[in-house]
Amino acid sequence: MDSTPSPSSSSSSPFGLVSSALSRYIPGGGAAAEGGPADAQGERATGGRAPDNGTAGRQDQILGAINLDRDLRITRCNLDAPVFAGVDAVTGSPFVDLLPPGDVPTVTRRLRQVLETGEAHVARIQRLRRADGSELVVSLSILPAALPEESLTVSVIAMARRLHLYAAETAIGTSLDIGETAQSLAQSLLAWGDVAAIDLDFAVWTGEGVSEKTRGRIRLRRAALVPDRAWPEGYVTPGDDLPSDASRMLAQAVQRDDAPQAIVIPDREAVERVLGSPRVMRALVPGDRSAGVACIPLVLDGEPPVVLGVAEVWRRADRPFRDSELFELQELVARTAHHVDLARQHQREHTQVLALQRRLLPRTGGDTVEIASVYQPATPDSAGVGGDWVNSFPLPDGRTALVVGDVVGHGLGAAATMGQLSMEARALLSAGLAPDEVLEHLDKTVTMLDDAESGLAAGYSALGSTCCIALYDPVSRRVSLSSAGHLPPVLVTPDGHAGPLAVRPHPGLGAEFALREPFDVHTFDAPPGSLLALYTDGLVEDPALSIDEGIGRLTEAVSTVHPWDALPKAARHVVSTLAPPRQRDDVTLLLARMIGYRQGDTATWRLPARYDAPARARGYVSVLLRQWQTRDDTRDSVLLLVSELVTNSVRFATGPITVRLIRAGHGLLCEVGDTGNGRPRLGRGAPYDDGGRGLRVVHRLTTRWGVRWTDTGKVIWAEVAR
Repeated sequence: MDSTPSPSSSSSSPFGLVSSALSRYIPGGGAAAEGGPADAQGERATGGRAPDNGTAGRQDQILGAINLDRDLRITRCNLDAPVFAGVDAVTGSPFVDLLPPGDVPTVTRRLRQVLETGEAHVARIQRLRRADGSELVVSLSILPAALPEESLTVSVIAMARRLHLYAAETAIGTSLDIGETAQSLAQSLLAWGDVAAIDLDFAVWTGEGVSEKTRGRIRLRRAALVPDRAWPEGYVTPGDDLPSDASRMLAQAVQRDDAPQAIVIPDREAVERVLGSPRVMRALVPGDRSAGVACIPLVLDGEPPVVLGVAEVWRRADRPFRDSELFELQELVARTAHHVDLARQHQREHTQVLALQRRLLPRTGGDTVEIASVYQPATPDSAGVGGDWVNSFPLPDGRTALVVGDVVGHGLGAAATMGQLSMEARALLSAGLAPDEVLEHLDKTVTMLDDAESGLAAGYSALGSTCCIALYDPVSRRVSLSSAGHLPPVLVTPDGHAGPLAVRPHPGLGAEFALREPFDVHTFDAPPGSLLALYTDGLVEDPALSIDEGIGRLTEAVSTVHPWDALPKAARHVVSTLAPPRQRDDVTLLLARMIGYRQGDTATWRLPARYDAPARARGYVSVLLRQWQTRDDTRDSVLLLVSELVTNSVRFATGPITVRLIRAGHGLLCEVGDTGNGRPRLGRGAPYDDGGRGLRVVHRLTTRWGVRWTDTGKVIWAEVAR
């Protein structure tokens, strides 16, 4: 091999810099070859068992450099250190010839990425093949060359065992994803064997608390397996559950005497004797060449210790495990078990956040409004799942509530606050409060949460969160909307006109006292076919555009939705069109297509508050119920209900009385409005007490009833099954 850099190469190129650094690590005149420490990898390659005298693995970190062209072929190399003996980097040969076959796709992809992006890829734990079939563990870095014609420089560092342990632990702790953590551990374990597998307790995957289990009841799922290659039929691969007898066998092996212990099965005969069943052999043994296995439990310290799973390292029978190697395996697994548990806790938080988020997503719009929503977190882990929420739900009085909000921050704290605000908004809206009144309550809630000792201890504040609430009345076909610092919704009318609503800006929830202003109510017509879009800022924010331009792009995208288009598909199309490629925030969109009640399904009468109002109301309602061909028992119930409610309005209110009847779904909705501000309350009452009997009659005749407040008074509504 050519061990001397070309004179024409730039001394500042990565290859030149790495080559010049070799003199600091390689003594001149071959001293390193004569007096250097033994190479543990080389000892293993001979097939002999080196004595455990403490010298194995005490080699220094050694540098090497390989230069590649754009076809990933070797143009120059400097691998003169004794530790690289047997690694034949021949000029003109493909670099991938130095790699185990299973690693070729991944390393090739990394090399191409550095070529395309010019960004270095550093410190990958990698194995290189020697001519005698053994392998050398190195830390591999891919560096873009200074000169375009040189393409790439690959630097390699042959690492001693202790350095490998440190590098492996560092690499394993970089992710909070369970699969990635297990994969990093498996790749690190390959330094001691031919095949490495990680099998985790199923509870780790779900994020549940792992506790003591009765022996034999553990359930394992394969989390990682390296190298990546074709496996025999029946062998368990990542994502598969181990057969119950295989899980039980591994659990019994590593929990001897009720204490987690590492075990070594040295040869195939012993493996067959321990595993017994051919089915278990097919599931656990990776191939004919793999004869011996070391099983190391992933253990959480405690009283008693808890087993998270099992790490398996397989190797050929001619390379038995030394005691020192088994100690190193146990040390690496013990050092990284807490990373697995951190990933488990992270997964639990992630599951809780997503469950809460999905619980708040709209299910259906009902008969009077069609709903579609999209929620797209910024990242797949819980650190990226934030406080964005969108919800829609029918109110008991026939209206539909549309709510979208954005709580400050990400993670479980933001999601918990989001869930609290969302549920509070739903309860208050269902109780009949107007949108501005609901926002006043949410404003106080955010302020109280920030003052709470638990909130301060958690280091989380929801001040500045935003919310927008819209109520759609399918009878009047109007929408009442209030906003707390949220971006304006976009309305597309049936005639094709589209634009953001002129909603007065507000500082948001929990603003300082000096900034607090009353919440406005914006009311507008929404005839059948109107399309309303509510969203969070992640959909329209782009560093290259102003926020007004982002809202303009959203308006244009929503205006292209055809009245006959399926709304869920249209919502996904809008998000895919507008969402930035590198999403920095959660994206939330709610589309609501207004339908309303048919003209013949509603009727409204206005009556003076006089003694004859109940009789007149019964007459009007009786004629309408006959036209609707309502059953006699339902008609009698509705007439009695209307009579009681109108009588109550005449006695306790002034001004005109409004009677409305709505045919909706499987029921009839009756509404009686007046100018009174007293809240009807259902009480038990004494047997001879006249007061409150009307409400008790209403309660018995209806499936549900309630009160909502208006600018001029109140409306009592009640539903009767048809």
